[in-house]
Amino acid sequence: MTARSVRRGIPLARPSIGERERALVAEVLASDVLALGPFARTFEEAIAALAGRRHGIACSSGTAGLHMVVRALGIGDGDEVITTPFSFVASTNCVLYERAIPRFVDIEDDALGLDPGLIEGAASSRTKAILPVHVFGRPARIDAIAATAERRGWNLIEDACEALGSRLQGRPMGSFGQASVFAFYPNKQITTGEGGVVVTDDDALARNLRSLRNQGRDEDGTWLRHVQLGFNYRLDELSAAIGVGQLERIEELQAGRRRVAAGYADRLRGLDWLRLPFVGDGEDVDWFVYVVRLDPTIDRRRLMARLEEVGVPSRPYFSPLHLQPFLRDAFHFSEGDFPVTERVAATTLALPFSATLSGEDVAYVAEALVDAVDAQFHV
Repeated sequence: MTARSVRRGIPLARPSIGERERALVAEVLASDVLALGPFARTFEEAIAALAGRRHGIACSSGTAGLHMVVRALGIGDGDEVITTPFSFVASTNCVLYERAIPRFVDIEDDALGLDPGLIEGAASSRTKAILPVHVFGRPARIDAIAATAERRGWNLIEDACEALGSRLQGRPMGSFGQASVFAFYPNKQITTGEGGVVVTDDDALARNLRSLRNQGRDEDGTWLRHVQLGFNYRLDELSAAIGVGQLERIEELQAGRRRVAAGYADRLRGLDWLRLPFVGDGEDVDWFVYVVRLDPTIDRRRLMARLEEVGVPSRPYFSPLHLQPFLRDAFHFSEGDFPVTERVAATTLALPFSATLSGEDVAYVAEALVDAVDAQFHV
């Protein structure tokens, strides 16, 4: 029986919430502390330790963390930040929130991060920072990017929101630059529901970030004393408790994702119309999503519809930021501005992926994909 002859419901992503997380949430509910409590402190300290950083500042989302870092580093009106057009929109929005200007550079075809060789050509006297993104969990060429930032005296803001657990030459993602940001949406490597953590080695920056997330309050959190314009970017205790429980299970969750990624690779390797996710030398990748790349001759929309018919969800991942309507209009971008990004984005397909996806489901998805492509060329 082929995948086309049956229908099966498989989620595109699924968090793994166990009894330990439920018990910790119940512990919070039984307490009198629902915000700015011990679970948030435990969680942010543990994330900082994973990244090899001195400070962790828990916040309401990865987007909030990126925004706070941009604000705390004094990036504002007319300043320019070099970043990538192949990302989730938050990595650009955080620049726009402060009325700064994103300066996109194209990506590398393999690592999918911004191309270090194009940085200097995008720079100007107004450049204040570089904001690279580790896409899908795979490290950008962060060592080369960091070297350029240091040489030019620019801030480096590392968007590691998709890369918790990934390493380059043994060094964890999140350990580069003035500050790095992780995110914990339900489809991430671990989840808090909604939430993020900024990590840094800079004592003064950490103090400022703690103030910014808490309505600009004084360092000691004095009630109704606000020393700067801040935000309500706190992480609540219920979310933090889930995160603490997830961190206790992180090796189990990582093993589950490795198993699923290996299962896809075993079943899909060698197909001339498919490019599997690539891991470079010295990289240890904890995949956030599992994104394959199709041959350009394949009609992706038609393929996705066929997969949906047999209960297999799939998505393009990502859509180029410079072609998003509001960015295109604001900065007069057009097709062809960043050709590698556009070429890659036109062929990506995210397959169902989570730490709990069964081997049977992996086989079903792989069979459904092969059947759907075969049907497209043999009808």
